[in-house]
Amino acid sequence: MKTGLSTVCLQKRAETEAALEIINGVSAEVCEVYLQTFYEYRPEFARKYAANNAVFSVRVNPWNFETQLFSPSRRVRGDGFYWLDQTLRSAQAFGAKNFILQGLLNESVAYSADELANYLNEIISFCARYGVNTVLETNSKGLYNRPEVFSALKSRCPALTGALNLKQVNLSGYPLSAYLKDMQGAISFAYLSGCGKNGEFCFTGQEKSEFKTLFSKLKDAGFDGAVIIDAPAENVEELKTITEYINEIIYNV
Repeated sequence: MKTGLSTVCLQKRAETEAALEIINGVSAEVCEVYLQTFYEYRPEFARKYAANNAVFSVRVNPWNFETQLFSPSRRVRGDGFYWLDQTLRSAQAFGAKNFILQGLLNESVAYSADELANYLNEIISFCARYGVNTVLETNSKGLYNRPEVFSALKSRCPALTGALNLKQVNLSGYPLSAYLKDMQGAISFAYLSGCGKNGEFCFTGQEKSEFKTLFSKLKDAGFDGAVIIDAPAENVEELKTITEYINEIIYNV
């Protein structure tokens, strides 16, 4: 397993480029950039700040254009793919090999598994042209909002891998064990979000033994990917503390 930090950690404290610079000074093994706006999706933005940052994955605000990628309207999908193209060009500039997809709002349109897989395979093929993997993330309001969704899509989309967002698993109301079974052998990312009152990372009630149990369960499910911390932090020192804390546990699992 590798420990990573997302620019989401500093979203309320710094713009994306400043967050990247701060994270670059922390001993995390990988970095994720969360592109927040259409302005940031454009590759000109990435090229400006890519030189000093080794980025492992890219995420975006999913409701800006990801839902459009699943539209029955070819024109609407075209708009979505325009912005996906921009985002993937940015991923290339950053050197990122993974695009984290959350997909359409789950209440927007009722699709069959075959219909969803057709749209998803189109997205996967499009990303592959840029040398970027498509990784489907759990999201209580997104495409992967409950267990069995991933396995149904994976059987139809062999290149698909998954990202387990533990906060979103809790919000979904389904047990973690059901998601681990659903994603067995195909988990590329695990996200650790905040558990404090305001979403900040909080050690209260999160003893090392609990984290060790969690990472052991992930390992048993075939996970050996990136653990991305995306909980809000106050400053670089707090990021270092969080990263060192998780590193110590991971390397002892």
